[in-house]
Amino acid sequence: MSKALAFTGLILSGLIVILFVADLAAAFPFRRTSVLLDAAFIASGLITAYLSWLLLDQSGGRRGPGPSPLR
Repeated sequence: MSKALAFTGLILSGLIVILFVADLAAAFPFRRTSVLLDAAFIASGLITAYLSWLLLDQSGGRRGPGPSPLR
């Protein structure tokens, strides 16, 4: 379940970043209403993508030390 949430977060944050970069660059969907809001949404999309990537990485167990010898 956590992998599905992580992939959903990655996909949605990627779409948000693409949407607001397009608005900032070409004034396409929202006619560049506010550059500050475009930058804030791009930053929040990148932060969400990073957190989703960390969740995916943690649930996959690809990195980090092996099992603890104390367990």
